[in-house]
Amino acid sequence: MKTKVLFVFGTRPEAIKLAPVIKIFQENQDKFITEICITSQHKSMLRQVLQLFDLQPDYDLDLMKNNQTLEYLTAKAIEKLGAIYKKSSPDIIFVQGDTTTVMAASLAAFYQRIKIAHVEAGLRSYEKYSPFPEEINRIVTSHLCNFHFAPTKQAKNNLLREGINKKNIWVTGNTVIDALFLTLQIVGQSKDIYLKYFRQKGIKFDKRVILVTGHRRENFGKGFQQICEALKVIAREDLDIVYPVHLNPNVQKPLYNILSNIENIHLIKPLAYDKLVFLMNKCYLILTDSGGIQEEAPSLGKPVLVMRNVTERPEGIEAGTAKLVGTDKDNIIDNTLMLLNDLNMYRKMSAVNNPYGIGKASKNILEVLNKMTERY
Repeated sequence: MKTKVLFVFGTRPEAIKLAPVIKIFQENQDKFITEICITSQHKSMLRQVLQLFDLQPDYDLDLMKNNQTLEYLTAKAIEKLGAIYKKSSPDIIFVQGDTTTVMAASLAAFYQRIKIAHVEAGLRSYEKYSPFPEEINRIVTSHLCNFHFAPTKQAKNNLLREGINKKNIWVTGNTVIDALFLTLQIVGQSKDIYLKYFRQKGIKFDKRVILVTGHRRENFGKGFQQICEALKVIAREDLDIVYPVHLNPNVQKPLYNILSNIENIHLIKPLAYDKLVFLMNKCYLILTDSGGIQEEAPSLGKPVLVMRNVTERPEGIEAGTAKLVGTDKDNIIDNTLMLLNDLNMYRKMSAVNNPYGIGKASKNILEVLNKMTERY
């Protein structure tokens, strides 16, 4: 008898990290029936990923509304997902990461006694409000799940400390590395198209390029002000700074107010994932508050300065491929200039093996489910 699995996700990062898992389950039709439900917590950015990986959702809840609150999103997601579960009757739902969609999807599945598989389980910052609300979303999800796919041994240990049964935890690596390698293959077939795209944005790659991304709630206000002031100073160097600007007004307002008239700072629209991967591969170093980029960059040999005070991904910090610099202006400037001017330090950070895996996580997850579904 086939096992029916329903993948539930709503944001671009979730879609990227679940895409290779979905693809490998779809390839195993003899054992699994695979369905996809999207909440559209992100909308346009989510559809870019679906198109890139040729994924067709079976259900679209279309929850996104302007200025929606977390309370609204959570309540509507639980209500609508409950209805989808009754219609689909899955044996297992898959969720990934730490978004409101993940927590709501898991709670709705728990209410109907449906088994839950959590991809990228066990990440912890141990700061209740940082990242917000993701830290609590993860903790709630962990205590509802049946299958915990931890990306690293440290993530597994976090779960064990919280009383999760070790028999239900598997260290698989992070699926974002699988997605990265798939995308590099796509990008590699059309390099000239990507070069032309960025040239049209004024980025010629004839100088060193710093890629900057930032969107976290905890950096709204003073944090983004400090980041912008730091970038103004860094831009005095002979380089280009490329910042794909998140659509959130709390991000856009300080960036455009402070940085829009600086010639070698390129504030561009959010990039589709394939274009972002191309840019990551071409840049010299990365400044970010993103979780996924902290995981991807080591596979590309790119040092990362993490513009957060804490991270739930300490493996990269401990390995030396990433460094926490917070949002203090002087700290960001000092560490960036050090990497630009100290070749030995740059080489040391860029030569680290990726602690998040080698691109086999999706295969590992499939193998676990093949063996374990009969147990439940």
